[in-house]
Amino acid sequence: MTTKNNGVEVQEPGPLVVEGKLADNERLKRESNLLRGTIANDLQDPVTGGFTADNFQLIRFHGMYQQDDRDIRGERAKQKLEPLHNVMLRARMPGGIITPTQWLAIDKFAEEKTSYGSIRITTRQTFQFHGVLKPNIKLMHQTLNEYGIDSIATAGDVNRNVLCTTNPVESELHQEAYEWAKKISEHLLPKTKAYAEIWLDGEKVEGGEEEPILGSNYLPRKFKTTVVIPPQNDVDVHANDMNFVAIAEEGKLIGFNVLVGGGLAMTHGDKSTYPRKADDLGFVTLDKTLDVAAAVVTTQRDWGNRVNRKNAKTKYTIDRVGLDVFKAEVEKRADVTFADSKPYEFTGRGDRIGWTDGIDGKLHLALFIENGRLLDYPGKPLKTGVAEIAKVHKGDFRMTANQNLIIAGVAPEDKAQIEEIARAHGLMDDGVTNQRQNSMACVAFPTCPLAMAEAERYLPSLVTDVEGLLTKHGVPNDSIILRVTGCPNGCGRAMLAEVGLVGKGPGKYNLHLGGNIGGTRVPKMYKENLSEQAIIDELDALIERWVAERNQDEAFGDFVIRAGIIAEVKVSKLDFYD
Repeated sequence: MTTKNNGVEVQEPGPLVVEGKLADNERLKRESNLLRGTIANDLQDPVTGGFTADNFQLIRFHGMYQQDDRDIRGERAKQKLEPLHNVMLRARMPGGIITPTQWLAIDKFAEEKTSYGSIRITTRQTFQFHGVLKPNIKLMHQTLNEYGIDSIATAGDVNRNVLCTTNPVESELHQEAYEWAKKISEHLLPKTKAYAEIWLDGEKVEGGEEEPILGSNYLPRKFKTTVVIPPQNDVDVHANDMNFVAIAEEGKLIGFNVLVGGGLAMTHGDKSTYPRKADDLGFVTLDKTLDVAAAVVTTQRDWGNRVNRKNAKTKYTIDRVGLDVFKAEVEKRADVTFADSKPYEFTGRGDRIGWTDGIDGKLHLALFIENGRLLDYPGKPLKTGVAEIAKVHKGDFRMTANQNLIIAGVAPEDKAQIEEIARAHGLMDDGVTNQRQNSMACVAFPTCPLAMAEAERYLPSLVTDVEGLLTKHGVPNDSIILRVTGCPNGCGRAMLAEVGLVGKGPGKYNLHLGGNIGGTRVPKMYKENLSEQAIIDELDALIERWVAERNQDEAFGDFVIRAGIIAEVKVSKLDFYD
């Protein structure tokens, strides 16, 4: 609600708690016995390959989604068979760091026990298994646990996998930031023993369990957290509910600027939903980090909308109650007063593909993994290549939020061997353009029920077409941050791209323009429901203008706003749709 004060619009606090009939998800969380439900019984049911009733939703809290292969759905229905149910698992990997030993374990499981044989690196800095059938689900969790990996809270209404800038160069600073990402992840994890009980055959707990931070009904909606080290914004802070921007002095971490209320999901046709940038609460010292993290989460827990799930994320809570009210509550709960934010700047989001030198004498190799798909393709055995590197690598691997993989901490004497393996397996290709490196799609195919399989079926050819346009207009080495997401949930982070495509239906996309290089501006819809050919036609004309009319070094997203082709989104709630 806004009122006029001396002619200036002032946001008045809305209701702190939304009244009304609770969403059904609130019932199932409440009745789940701290996320147990009857999952254990379902596992024993041979009649169906899936999970029934509430358990279909509950397994998400354990890091899994039930899916089926849409390509064969129709044929199975004709044969009067149920869909080929399987689960996708998303691991918990704070900061995306995984050891070579762990990698070989997940490589083996993917090869032997999943329907697709692939490892998929996601936009949230972890890996996914796809196509795990019911008899192998328990084995999957136990295998991961053996190697120190779990999937607790990587889906569902909880704080999900905590991201951390994969900066391998400033090694000491990165190590500190990564440790905080792990601490935040552990601090905000569900405390229920349900995961260990169901999947690891842990002892049953009878009563006495509490969820001091998440509460017995958990959060109103999913919650995403990052730790970011400027000037790299590879984790896209404005796509997340809570962000800790690392502030360093003389190479040592001294604290964080805290940003809250970012998020990209929206719903087609519902203007009460919109992508939104995060707001800056201010600076806190390291000793207050976990207190502030818990305070933001509990404030959202208590004030978030449990009536309408489409309006339940932190960004809407802040827009409803007002930033000042939200900030005051966080300060009260954390017993802290935010200082003024320390200055920082984001200059880019891409991974530095190829070799970089670290300050500790080690070398780091960032591999471009198109769409995060690690699979053995004809002439490009990518998955085997990474496994071969894992057998000899003495450092660690880092999965990036751009779906790439960094071989970090390579000793100079090992460089030649690792490069030789990478090139032999197609993991290094000098012919990959800047444009392909700056393009991304959500994981999608073939299982996500909402997406149109962009990553494998559309993005590669779209990038080829855009490469052709850049060459046609005489700028083959230039690039545009291009992202495709199959539905408005936003997993491909198209709502922070210079050119963002959002799926409307098979082969049809809404075209958004006007994001920027640093990832601090939301693009605005330019044209709706375009065919793939129409998108290319539009981009052809726009790129021609950009090349002819741009200022020196002016990025595409900045140009389209300056030239008046699209209006700048400044405050999403007010101007995203106008």
